[in-house]
Amino acid sequence: MAKNKIKTHSGAKKRFKFTASGKIKYQRTNRRHRLTQKATKRKRINRAAGYSDITNVAEIKALMPYAK
Repeated sequence: MAKNKIKTHSGAKKRFKFTASGKIKYQRTNRRHRLTQKATKRKRINRAAGYSDITNVAEIKALMPYAK
């Protein structure tokens, strides 16, 4: 008998991507609106992608069971 498939969490698949080395990449927050009052340094730092901490990797992988 075939095993049941696990659904991928729809919110997680929109927010996280897996790199080739297995790290979890995400876009940083605070870059959508009201940018004129935010410091240039803060906006510049937020341009770069964020990488998930090792403590959160297992939880994110559970939400995305078929991601590479």
